[in-house]
Amino acid sequence: MDEKFRKQLEENGADVDATLKRFMGNETLYMKFIMKFLDDKNFAGVKENLGKKDYEAAYVSAHTLKGVTANLGLDPVYKVVSQISDMLKGKSPEEVDHEKLEELSGQLEVEYSRFIRILEENKP
Repeated sequence: MDEKFRKQLEENGADVDATLKRFMGNETLYMKFIMKFLDDKNFAGVKENLGKKDYEAAYVSAHTLKGVTANLGLDPVYKVVSQISDMLKGKSPEEVDHEKLEELSGQLEVEYSRFIRILEENKP
């Protein structure tokens, strides 16, 4: 991984050092998996299902995205999607704080888009 890419990730809140440790220091493997994030469909699933108010399906996508971003060290995305996941887990639509959910959804869009842009700029 080149220094520019690493710096962009770190300046935007990614925990590159801890993530590389999870990948046993193998930068090639890390690069393979972080670039696969570009193809991950869970963000789209969160957005689509929230739009349809299908909170159970949105929870599944959010929970999966939470795991993916945790494993990749994309902490800003992880923190927001974790809140969404927690907010939706086992809740009926009447139990959900829709205003807070909308706010978090907007934050998720910002954080997710930032990392997608960085990854697109640094594709090998």
